[in-house]
Amino acid sequence: MNRKTNAAAVVAVVAIGGIAYWSLGSANAPLQGSSVAAASGNKAITIWRDPGCGCCDAYADYLEGNGYTVTRIDDSNFDQRSIEAGVPRQGIGCHLAEIDGYVVSGLVPVEIIERLVSERPDITGITLPGMPANAPGMAPAKTGTLKTYAFDENGVTVYTEE
Repeated sequence: MNRKTNAAAVVAVVAIGGIAYWSLGSANAPLQGSSVAAASGNKAITIWRDPGCGCCDAYADYLEGNGYTVTRIDDSNFDQRSIEAGVPRQGIGCHLAEIDGYVVSGLVPVEIIERLVSERPDITGITLPGMPANAPGMAPAKTGTLKTYAFDENGVTVYTEE
């Protein structure tokens, strides 16, 4: 996706959500205001990713195939952005995403993201650390069990293991 198309998508998401403007011109854009409430029926998600990561594109394609509108932002410092967003250093995933006010790190399956925005737990976000070979984006379909963690200022807990 070229820079103009990417910028237009971000502007549209911000306008729909009625959230403060933020600049796409910088990889240092704040991790806020980039998605629309899932309750509205619009499943918008923003992903900050390493520009050379093919599995991040495969994961974004997976999300789009499941009805999400995905804004992809190249950010070679997504790992630092992840830490600044509250992701524990040992919990950093393949990329960083934001949906409906939650931080999502890594190749988290759609059903887990949907449960997160539906249940609205009082946490900062969830993470699937590393790049598990059986996760969406790494495999054609999720196989086996994946352990996803919840995190906030109080620490890390298991969110789900499925």
